[in-house]
Amino acid sequence: MTQTKRLNNGVRVIIKRMDGLLSVTMGVLVGAGAAFEQDGEDGISHFLEHMQFKGTEKRTAFEISDAFDALGAQVNAFTGKDMTCYYAKATSDHAGEAFALLADLFLNSTFPAEELERERGVVLEEIGMDEDSPEDLCLDLLCRAAFGKQNYGRNILGPAKNVKKFTRDDLFAYKGKYYCPENIVVSFAGNIGIEDALSLAEQYFGGMKPTGFQKPAKSVVLHAESLFKNKPIEQAHFAFGFPTAAREDKLCPAIQVMNTILGGGMSSRLFKRVREELGLAYSVYSYPSHYDETGLLTVYAGVNPQKAVEAAKAVREVIAEFCEKGVTEEEFLRGREQIKSGSIFAQENTSSQMLLYGKQMLYKNEVYDFEKRMAEISALTIDDISRAISCNYDFSRAAVATVGNLKEGISL
Repeated sequence: MTQTKRLNNGVRVIIKRMDGLLSVTMGVLVGAGAAFEQDGEDGISHFLEHMQFKGTEKRTAFEISDAFDALGAQVNAFTGKDMTCYYAKATSDHAGEAFALLADLFLNSTFPAEELERERGVVLEEIGMDEDSPEDLCLDLLCRAAFGKQNYGRNILGPAKNVKKFTRDDLFAYKGKYYCPENIVVSFAGNIGIEDALSLAEQYFGGMKPTGFQKPAKSVVLHAESLFKNKPIEQAHFAFGFPTAAREDKLCPAIQVMNTILGGGMSSRLFKRVREELGLAYSVYSYPSHYDETGLLTVYAGVNPQKAVEAAKAVREVIAEFCEKGVTEEEFLRGREQIKSGSIFAQENTSSQMLLYGKQMLYKNEVYDFEKRMAEISALTIDDISRAISCNYDFSRAAVATVGNLKEGISL
């Protein structure tokens, strides 16, 4: 059973009741992330997310974490390109207490000066850790190559120079700009009563004052750059990015099946050819990212530097053959079943459901329709996959990123 409500101040609430379970996941989603940041504030969405846990008017940072532990509850958060999510998972009998804590850290954080300096060091370490993760570095570089220095091309963590200069005033100003009731979704999934969830949302979020928030438009310009970062590491990492459909595009289900066939698992074309047959890569995969205005199909591989050119050639050949010959009936049926089963498995996980229903409400202002999703996938034909292939893999529009101990980057 699913129930929605828009509070008087504009906060949207969605509850996915899952009978038979013993727990519930509660989330607060905000339409704020790297893609909405401006020059000079890259990384502030992520830094703000960290600081939200560092003390409120009622509790210190330790008291927040200690209170969740006392309930046996889990709490965390993450920042994306166009969304930030704070969430807690608790047994059903402690749902109210856990939600009260989650609401407190979300609404009432004070950003204590001493905690800000301490957490600044933590985030700088995270940036350093990202620099030491060449796969992440390569994929971040690909976003820059595909979208430039704006919106989706911005790094979620931001540059260290920005993190070093953010002040409490900066955090309060950014929070005031984006953490508005009209830009917030409260999502519940699990064994919780509908009225209980609505009451909790109203109790803690009903007092926020409406601001008239309007989602800012993003001017997205697609690039087809080739970027290279030399790094003295054992492996070479490269990624290709192809422009693809936006969230609302009717082709998205076909693209997801298409991607599964190309690089979505151990039976995919890329895995079988590049890893199993040629032994050129340990890790090779592909995935689609869909945004409001556009999307990106990413193909990634981590390889021996001495075989980087050969591996890139093999990846290109697999994609070229994929475009030329299409897919077999067996591949199509298998890929379609994988997408269907993934959606079914997610139905059994409270955290997945909280996020799935919350994102659908945040992005599209509608209730996620599982039956519609199943019907769309089941109705797909092999011709739909062929259309998806023909619309997506255009090498003339592709971006490229390379990280490794090489003389130059991989080229198309």
